[in-house]
Amino acid sequence: MNAADQKYRFFPILSRSDNTHIFLTFALPFTRKMKQKLSEQEAIRREALASLRELDIDPYPAEGYDINASSREIKENFPSDNSLFQDVKLAGRIMGRRIMGSASFAEIQDESGRIQLYFNRDEICPGEDKTMYNTVFKRLLDIGDIIGVKGFVFTTKMGEITIHVKEFTILCKSLRPLPVVKEKDGRVYDAFTDPEQRYRHRYLDLIVNPEVREDFRRRAQLIRSMREFLLNRNYLEVETPVLQPIYGGAAAKPFKTYHNKLETTLYLRIANELYLKRLIVGGYDAVFEFAKDFRNEGMSRFHNPEFTQMELYVAYRDYEWMMGLVEEMIEKIVLDLHGTTSVKTGEHIIDFKRPWKRFTMYGAIEHFTGQDISEMDEGEMRAFAKREGVETDESMGRGKLIDEIFGEKCEPHLIQPTFITDYPVEMSPLAKKHREKPGLVERFEAICNGKEICNAFSELNDPVDQRARFEEQLELGRRGDPEAMVLDEDFLMAIETGMPPTAGLGIGIDRLAMILCNKPSIQDILFFPQMRPEKTGGSDEGKEEFIRAGVPEQWAGLLVQAGIPGIDALKSANPNKVFNQLCGLRKKLKLDIPPPGPEEVKDWIKGESQ
Repeated sequence: MNAADQKYRFFPILSRSDNTHIFLTFALPFTRKMKQKLSEQEAIRREALASLRELDIDPYPAEGYDINASSREIKENFPSDNSLFQDVKLAGRIMGRRIMGSASFAEIQDESGRIQLYFNRDEICPGEDKTMYNTVFKRLLDIGDIIGVKGFVFTTKMGEITIHVKEFTILCKSLRPLPVVKEKDGRVYDAFTDPEQRYRHRYLDLIVNPEVREDFRRRAQLIRSMREFLLNRNYLEVETPVLQPIYGGAAAKPFKTYHNKLETTLYLRIANELYLKRLIVGGYDAVFEFAKDFRNEGMSRFHNPEFTQMELYVAYRDYEWMMGLVEEMIEKIVLDLHGTTSVKTGEHIIDFKRPWKRFTMYGAIEHFTGQDISEMDEGEMRAFAKREGVETDESMGRGKLIDEIFGEKCEPHLIQPTFITDYPVEMSPLAKKHREKPGLVERFEAICNGKEICNAFSELNDPVDQRARFEEQLELGRRGDPEAMVLDEDFLMAIETGMPPTAGLGIGIDRLAMILCNKPSIQDILFFPQMRPEKTGGSDEGKEEFIRAGVPEQWAGLLVQAGIPGIDALKSANPNKVFNQLCGLRKKLKLDIPPPGPEEVKDWIKGESQ
């Protein structure tokens, strides 16, 4: 690094009693290139980090910090006689500070909530050296830093339960500012609510929106309740391959990869059904798996390419029996989560109390369209779909057409839990033919809040019929259906060995969690949903151009994000529109910088800012 590239900063790290300061000069490892990538707040925090190290304070200590209480435990159990929590040790993130003279307050957030801290200079620093309070606490700590505190609990004159800090330890120095969320009189202002930013930076969402953490605890409780229900019936929880040489068990397009050592193509599983059935063939009476499955399809607020489902297979049972199990299990889960079978989801109150309503597939379509389609051939079905405004294409066979009609005309109306039963055989290559109704199979789906939450069959165990169904799927694939199933010879060999009569079930955990957590989007109940690549709106060259033209660094980057690629585009832009765009981005990104003035933006555009 040459001298021209070095940047020196002065920062007060020691205070004297006469209010003068000792300044240490240190060369920060900032080149001009690095400086351009840091906001003012980020640069200040790195200066504070260097100052802490100059004071021989490790901002990232290796040793553990043993806590003996939580904020919630203290708030719920602190007695009026102050007899408990007189020697507490707590750790968490600083979420607010009120710096005064020799006494200050702060707010710390741990996993269970927030609690107020009280700092007194002469108790933190009982000797003449007041560095830990005057410099470290007041000047070098920031909102977002993680600290540990020791002290005792008391109630302030305002009635707030507070920890009187006797000693504190820096556990982690935060180098990026948190989104600014303001709260006054119980009301939240400038909340971190932009969905895209929340999903992309879930860690920030979890820090500043504590209610989001509760949603994910509820999701975990849902899975735990379901697992307990199945284990209590002595069903065996198993694991099956994620990487599969042949994908199957569902009508979906897979993700494809390649194994270098084996020199073979593999697929991320779209379902675990065929492997679980092999275990039933092997002699287990009941197996289940909580599985991550992957489907290379569209994304929406109901679909994520990576999703969680529970699949269950029970020998010597049928789909009628499985409907009873589903009602009982989900009713139990809802009671575990909410203490009642009625749950508010959006504008609806959904009641999961047994028994649930039932429609046959053809009966539901007739109920909502007024048309019986059970005797229509493929051509008549296609014409009917067109009259009803349902989009189709030439690759769709009769079963796919029925599925599209049902999804468009029936599903949105099914708000309360409803079983749709007895599907056409064309729609269900893995289900057993109906014992009484020719052309149908013994299959049901549970629909709730307008979307499928589970799918179940009396499983097909006739190997000759199964092979014929697979061959029909191959024909659909030749016609161009990207979701047609492929023929799995090893699975057919297993079925030919002999599989007992079996009921199978798949439940979408994500969809069920959406309903039980009252969330409108699947992204709200996935920690890290798949997102499209983030668009910056331009290049580093455009930002450098703006800086050379005299635009302040912090606004140069935002101009690029606003879709203005360079100085020529800026000169032809409307000043008021640019001003509004920058102010909007500042608010959206929660930037702790003052907005530019309208006249300042006009000067950039006129080229008069240098």
